Amino acid sequence: MPRALRYLGQVLVYGLIAVLLGFFADSPVYQRFPEDQGQLTLNIAHSGERLGECRRLTAEEIAALPPLERKPMICEDRGRQSVVVEVELNGELLVGEAVQPSGLFGDGPSQLYANFVVPSGRHRLVARLRDSDRTEGFDYTREETVEIAPRQRLVIEFQAEFGGFIFTEAPGPDGPRRLAGVGGPTLGGRP
Repeated sequence: MPRALRYLGQVLVYGLIAVLLGFFADSPVYQRFPEDQGQLTLNIAHSGERLGECRRLTAEEIAALPPLERKPMICEDRGRQSVVVEVELNGELLVGEAVQPSGLFGDGPSQLYANFVVPSGRHRLVARLRDSDRTEGFDYTREETVEIAPRQRLVIEFQAEFGGFIFTEAPGPDGPRRLAGVGGPTLGGRP
């Protein structure tokens, strides 16, 4: 009899654990993102202009260097300019900061990643970036009217080799899709 009670106790404990696991597998309902909101993601990794001048070495100068230090260019300062980034949504400034370059000597790219929850619907989106030593204005600007659906993510990226800012809908079943916006170009660039 004690052996039967022990097996019955094990069945009850394991049954209780299974019921609890089943309950917490589906409850309470977890909502990762609000149903009526969209998301704006800013992802930038860009190097500002160099702080110092660079020059090309002559063949004689290169030959005079030790074999492991031979390189065609030499720069006075390895550092780079800070990258100033501004993002506005419907005239409200979401991001406005100067991002310092990474790296031990300040010679790496400036990196910025931010997420914002925004109401779904049509919005006026302005993205600006300055990577030079100018004190006013911006080197790259893109202004678009975008439609953000509920639970949609719009990604703002910056790639100078493609002309500047790229607005992309987050990858879905068909892959990423570049948004041309309403009444604007696909890519923004230098004015």
